[in-house]
Amino acid sequence: MLSCMEKPAATRYPIDPLLARRWSPRAFSDRRVEPEKLRQLFEAARWSASSFNEQPWRFVVATKEQPDRFARVLGCLVEKNMLWVRAAPVLLLAFYRKTFTRNGTPNPVALHDLGQAAASLTIQAMALDLFVHQMSGIVPAKAREQFAVPEEFEPATAIAIGYSGDPATLPEEFRAAERAPRSRHEFGQFVFG
Repeated sequence: MLSCMEKPAATRYPIDPLLARRWSPRAFSDRRVEPEKLRQLFEAARWSASSFNEQPWRFVVATKEQPDRFARVLGCLVEKNMLWVRAAPVLLLAFYRKTFTRNGTPNPVALHDLGQAAASLTIQAMALDLFVHQMSGIVPAKAREQFAVPEEFEPATAIAIGYSGDPATLPEEFRAAERAPRSRHEFGQFVFG
């Protein structure tokens, strides 16, 4: 049985091994994520950069040890994500504050800052041999209802966290994608100057 599937990036130029190793699996082991490791992930997010040091991100965390909370977070996902993510031992819902706390004006980069916090969390996860899969497939109204989210916060994504698992445990429709090679755009498609 394959316990950890690796898909390192075939980079053109050297990058940090954690970045090259990072990918978003759907197959997770049922191994529990240690609470200390979860605290390290949130510490990494805590120290992420943000406009005016606003730190507009918020996370609702649920582990398999909290079956009711886990089910509530799971219920905020679109159906297709629910099919594979059930095996992940940790689920997060990620939110961002739409306005600056210092003056109440719109924060046009709050989603960007949440993305930076999620990226920091992801790289810290890789350093701890954990994998992260971010999903845009959530039902924002359901997340808002389930967790009494104040109006000034916007539900953005869900995040699955855990140890890599065996693709054979996935529903059939996801197995081929799990094993497929990784690909990325060439520089000419996103770098200009």
